[in-house]
Amino acid sequence: MTPLAALLALAFLQSPADPLSEQAIAAAQSGDLASAARLWSEAIAKDPKHFPSLFNLGLMLHRQKRQAEAAPLLERAAAVQPTFQVHLIRGQNFQQLDRREDAIRAWRAALALQPKNVKLMQVLSVEYTKGRYFHEAAAVARQAIATAPDDANLYFLAIKAFQDAGDQNSAATLAAQASARFPQSGRAQFEHGYYLQKKGDTAAALPFLKRAMELDPGYEEPFFFYGDLLVKQGKFDEALGPLRKALTLRPDYSPARVALARALSRVDKLPDAIAELEQAALLDPRNAQPWVLLAQLYFKQGNEEKARHARETSLRLRRENPEVLEAAQARPFPAKQQ
Repeated sequence: MTPLAALLALAFLQSPADPLSEQAIAAAQSGDLASAARLWSEAIAKDPKHFPSLFNLGLMLHRQKRQAEAAPLLERAAAVQPTFQVHLIRGQNFQQLDRREDAIRAWRAALALQPKNVKLMQVLSVEYTKGRYFHEAAAVARQAIATAPDDANLYFLAIKAFQDAGDQNSAATLAAQASARFPQSGRAQFEHGYYLQKKGDTAAALPFLKRAMELDPGYEEPFFFYGDLLVKQGKFDEALGPLRKALTLRPDYSPARVALARALSRVDKLPDAIAELEQAALLDPRNAQPWVLLAQLYFKQGNEEKARHARETSLRLRRENPEVLEAAQARPFPAKQQ
């Protein structure tokens, strides 16, 4: 091809929108966003499939929190050039428009282009969970572990996802793996201990919960579960310390306060037990559990009127807040409507 022919071919391939797009970029870089928007709009009018103009104008509107205006431009850009970046921004845009399923679809398209992008896998797992698509959340969390097996947080993400999905065996297996792989992680030791006690192996669970308390004294969960297991074993005096520690770390932790009340009531500290439950009811007013035990302890104290009120309150709260007692059910991710 001669030099003249090459120039003619290049001119033929260029879009009439290119000069306007270049001017728009310069305007945006100088801070004149109004002119940039006008120039990109003119460019799109000349060439409706001009990717740089569609994407840049959509991105600018998205960053200006004008998500509804940005969405169709980003969709058109993705139809022209389905790049990782455009799918990523589409997902963010849909998320801010509260269109979770569309955001997930956009991010799945981005992940298909960068299948080892662990950060995006984490985002997807969280968004799946928010939508109660628990099985999908678990699958992508496991994919993240396979990609970055030395990241402890990915194990915790996957354990929670499998737990939500109702697959306790997979969650327990991952917890055991995390405990062995990250021996200095208090969270990893706790997760293993939690699943051991969940299947009834208390003797095996206690050392892991104790180790978790030693490794991470600012983490309330091991203190609660350790203390709660001691209560169930009838070791009420021993349970008081870890349960109080859990509540020092998290005062609104209702299960810990209820467990502490059970222990106190069994060591002849009935007024203290009632005070703990009354505080739990105040801090967590939708939870029926403190009122159930309060009804029993008020009756034991000889206050039948208070016992009757507590029992009625517990029944009312169970009726009004059934979701507090029931686990959220998984649902399948919906197919896109044509």
